[in-house]
Amino acid sequence: MRKEAVGRRAVVHGQDDPRVIALHRAVARLHRELAGYRAQLADRQIAEDELAAVEAALRAGAPEVVRLRHSLLLIAGAIGSVSALAEALAEVRKAVELFGGPTP
Repeated sequence: MRKEAVGRRAVVHGQDDPRVIALHRAVARLHRELAGYRAQLADRQIAEDELAAVEAALRAGAPEVVRLRHSLLLIAGAIGSVSALAEALAEVRKAVELFGGPTP
């Protein structure tokens, strides 16, 4: 089942939506890898907060594309160019892209 709102696209999905599964796995992976990254990271809390926000949106059942993309930008900015987290961050980006872009 899918529902789209004008302007701010929200996706209502079932538990078996492959986009949701991919995003949930990617977020969980990045969260684990960020927790295991012990070096100083100035904006670690921002990244952790946004990962939690994405997880909450997935549990609520209606992640908004605009909000997902905003969270992705904040996470990427907070992590910066930490090569140890680059692959997991790329997986999150790819999973967010599965939801498409915002409607104009």
